Amino acid sequence: MSKYKGTREAFTQALLEMAESDDRLLLVSPDSLKAMRATPFADRFPERYIEVGIAEQNAVAVAAGLASSGLVPFVATYAGFITMRACEQLRTFVAYPQLNVKFIGINGGIFGGEREGVTHQFFEDLGIVRSIPGITVVAPADEHQVFQAVKAIATIDGPVYLRAGSGREHVVYKEDAPFELGKVRVLKEYGSDAALFASGFVLNRAVEAAEILSSRGIKVTLADVHTLKPIDSETVTGILEKCGAAVTVEDHNIIGGLADAIAMVSTENCPVPVERVGLRDIFPGSGPAEEVLDYYGMSVNDIVNAVVKVMKKKK
Repeated sequence: MSKYKGTREAFTQALLEMAESDDRLLLVSPDSLKAMRATPFADRFPERYIEVGIAEQNAVAVAAGLASSGLVPFVATYAGFITMRACEQLRTFVAYPQLNVKFIGINGGIFGGEREGVTHQFFEDLGIVRSIPGITVVAPADEHQVFQAVKAIATIDGPVYLRAGSGREHVVYKEDAPFELGKVRVLKEYGSDAALFASGFVLNRAVEAAEILSSRGIKVTLADVHTLKPIDSETVTGILEKCGAAVTVEDHNIIGGLADAIAMVSTENCPVPVERVGLRDIFPGSGPAEEVLDYYGMSVNDIVNAVVKVMKKKK
């Protein structure tokens, strides 16, 4: 049985374990301790937990000051409040001087569902941070990969944005599955009819779609692109060269996220047809998580149909 119940608990567990041996690590919270399931960290390390209240811009500025003193602050709260409300502070006071601040954004995507409504569903966060120079951007698929990813991002010196979820994430990986920052992971290699690139908490849907396609005689290569920036161009290019067509799957606006990252690599290194499964540049409504994804064109059938469609465009 997993030792954490979701991506937020996985983040806290990883931070707790690292903090036991590294006293540079701190948690900066803009009134998000309970939302992050991070109370165990505050109880264990009260002197390394800084609460700034509902003041995200201040949280980022405080973290910048701490990092400039050699400490390693983690700023953890809702994804949109980091990337939108505190965007200027993130860009100018952390990214520009390349300070060692880690940002953990929860409720990434619309998969969060109806619990907190449309104001707390964030589908632009990855596009915003990808456009800021010098930030590593990570979107793991499940709680086990978040746990590994938090430990991985702590090993590099510089700003990182990591997308976490709402607690509804499906488990795809085994608990001890390794996480290699910056590397695309080929998850299934049925064949080379098309490439299927997925990122984040919809990876389980891509896995199911790949299995359905295989049963119908369409053999795809399925890859988990958990590190969106810097993108693993070498591996992506190799898959594109082998398959000659690609489908991207993400719980994000198709502008700015995985689709753009793969299209960029394709354009520069290996031009092939690319179909995009994701939110199509609209403001979505809120509702039951699985139904919301289906309604907005991210169902398993949508993925299957996108693969069939892109294969017809292959030369």
